[in-house]
Amino acid sequence: MEAERIIARANTQTDGGAMAVMKRTAQRGRDHFAARDADADDWIEVWGTRIGRAIGILLFIGLILYLGGFVLG
Repeated sequence: MEAERIIARANTQTDGGAMAVMKRTAQRGRDHFAARDADADDWIEVWGTRIGRAIGILLFIGLILYLGGFVLG
């Protein structure tokens, strides 16, 4: 079938398909929250970045829970 041939060709032309995209996205997320983009020689910057990003994700989760409670309550 033509559609299957096109999908197969698209999968071979990409670098592994959807699973590779998901792996790259997960790796980028891990690197972001591990502060791999911060200066590795400056431990204060590394830990400050990690703490700031952790607080940010906690605030985001808290906001989602608050808004969910507001809408459902």
